[in-house]
Amino acid sequence: MQSVLIDNKAPNLIVFFADWGCDENQFVNLKDTKNDVLILFDYQDLELQFDFAKYSNISLIAYSAGVFVASVMGDKLPKFEKKIAVCGNPYLFDEKRGLSKKTVEMFEAINLDNYLEFRREYMVETDEEFEKYNRLQSLRSIESCQEELEKLKYFYEKNKHKIRPEFDLALLAQNDRLFNLEAQLEFYKDRAKIIPMTRHHVFFRFKSFGEMLG
Repeated sequence: MQSVLIDNKAPNLIVFFADWGCDENQFVNLKDTKNDVLILFDYQDLELQFDFAKYSNISLIAYSAGVFVASVMGDKLPKFEKKIAVCGNPYLFDEKRGLSKKTVEMFEAINLDNYLEFRREYMVETDEEFEKYNRLQSLRSIESCQEELEKLKYFYEKNKHKIRPEFDLALLAQNDRLFNLEAQLEFYKDRAKIIPMTRHHVFFRFKSFGEMLG
């Protein structure tokens, strides 16, 4: 996996596991001053080399496919003060709790001819958000994203027995069309909080990663 550290010279750290296909560019609208932020993405492997020792307080935010990845990293991760899941489920490729087979097939079919249609239909709620999303788009190639998707499927089959679905809070998009909202509410129960009038990319509703921690 790749990593980018946003170094604000802060004593606190937020570890952010991004979604499939992401890079750091998609989250530059989130301006943290009280936290450093370690953004993790491109899950071609599950290796992480980072020195967490200098931070007095470390929290986890995991988004979509990143919820699964964070759930199987085990002792590669430090002890977290808070663990937040965003629009995702640890059981990523489970037909009921995670992504349906039809949704995965849709991901596999994304190409240069239809990716904009996918973004508008599934990722954002409004035309204004669509404009922002395209302006802050991932700079990764479609080929890179498809390679990552195959790796995620492999890692899921290999590691699903290791999943530790231990999250304190789940932030869920009211109009998410990738993960079934009713199934997520059933899974997270009283740990769930719905973000109204949002689709899968909810990050335009926040000013910082720290705001998500409450």
